[in-house]
Amino acid sequence: MLYKRYLTGFIALGCLAISACNKYLDITPKGFTILSTVNNYDQWLNDADKLGASATAELNLLADNVDNVNIKVPAVSANELVYTWAPQFNTDLKAAPACWGAHYANINKYNTVLLGIDDATGGTPAAKRALKAEALLGRAFEYFYLVNLYGKPYDPATADKDLGVPFVTSNDVTQQVPGRSTVKEIYDHIIADISTALPDLAKDNSKNRYRGSVPAAYSVLARVYLYMRNYPEASKNAALAIQTGTLSMLDFRTTLPNTVSSLSTRQDAIYSRRLMGYESPDSAFLSSFSKKDLRLALMYSSSDNYSRRGNTTYFPLITNYALQSTNTGTSLPEMKLIIAEAAARATDLTTALTQLNEIRVMRFATADYQPLQSGDQEEVLAWVLRERNNEMPYSGLRWFDMRRLDKEEKMPVVNRYDARGNIIATLPHAAAAYTLKIPVQVLYFNPGMQQN
Repeated sequence: MLYKRYLTGFIALGCLAISACNKYLDITPKGFTILSTVNNYDQWLNDADKLGASATAELNLLADNVDNVNIKVPAVSANELVYTWAPQFNTDLKAAPACWGAHYANINKYNTVLLGIDDATGGTPAAKRALKAEALLGRAFEYFYLVNLYGKPYDPATADKDLGVPFVTSNDVTQQVPGRSTVKEIYDHIIADISTALPDLAKDNSKNRYRGSVPAAYSVLARVYLYMRNYPEASKNAALAIQTGTLSMLDFRTTLPNTVSSLSTRQDAIYSRRLMGYESPDSAFLSSFSKKDLRLALMYSSSDNYSRRGNTTYFPLITNYALQSTNTGTSLPEMKLIIAEAAARATDLTTALTQLNEIRVMRFATADYQPLQSGDQEEVLAWVLRERNNEMPYSGLRWFDMRRLDKEEKMPVVNRYDARGNIIATLPHAAAAYTLKIPVQVLYFNPGMQQN
């Protein structure tokens, strides 16, 4: 049986980078369980260590809200090369390809479910359909990251010509890697897979937010449509995610219980994905907060009241244990901000401000809170975009926001500085670096693949 060869997640790391991998033995290695029952596949999807970490740390290093005061000049380490938007982050052909490898590893696991679940023993047909639906949703979520890393920002005028990534539906790493699909084709696959999954997904995942559900599917669709800049569809699906979910906001005015620390049951999470947050914030980003914003004290450690470059760290693990894990998956605040942005763009400022204020009221002490009020569309939209950055810092989304804002010519030039304040790298408007190069490790084993 095909799925017998896919017993662990690590083998998928090079599923596209190393297409000449040896086949796996059709025997059961000691300490491993063959995927043969519905329960086996269910546990396979419970692997929060692998499947629970979609966004990679590199995404945060690309964004404009991070700083590296002690960067070497010229950049040497992989993280420094990411931070300065180098064409390649690692040229070692034996190394795993950054970003690319992690996402295709997860896709391999989801494909394993899709290809093997029908032959699994035990369980009902409905249980099999539910697991297949979860795998379709999970695979779609991974492709969302890949197409936004290696394909150009979605543009309806060019998406059917712009190259995206290979759409892989096999879990056999010895098979020929397909060519790069277009950006439009990948988005079409994402939407089709989620739409196919919806009827068979669980209605509620509140006991394990890492698992798929109807609200999770709508929330992923909302995020996907946002980055297609299809704001009406984004708002519609965000509202459906909220309406069909059992959700509530975290209230930072109160002491958060330690039980909140688990993203598997966190009340504001919809489709959880975990990343341990540890970043050095950019000074301009820090200045976008009000000093009375409770998020500063809860998530940032500062030795000088957030004033000097390099003296503040985003590290919730030591500042507030309950918020130790950054949710890179979807959440209630994200959905509210999507609705707010769509409303602001449609000049429905009442809705936009209502959604914004429903978040912000829980981010300030009662005595310090002032609701935002304005009749200026551009001002309200700017507030929404600021709130996205403040509410979801280092969730992997800022880089994607920068890409879509750059398409609208709303993204300023971004500079990187050494310890003395000298510019060492620049990301201008319409920079080619907004679309990552295909890793050299991938091209080495797939020489016919076209480079960006």
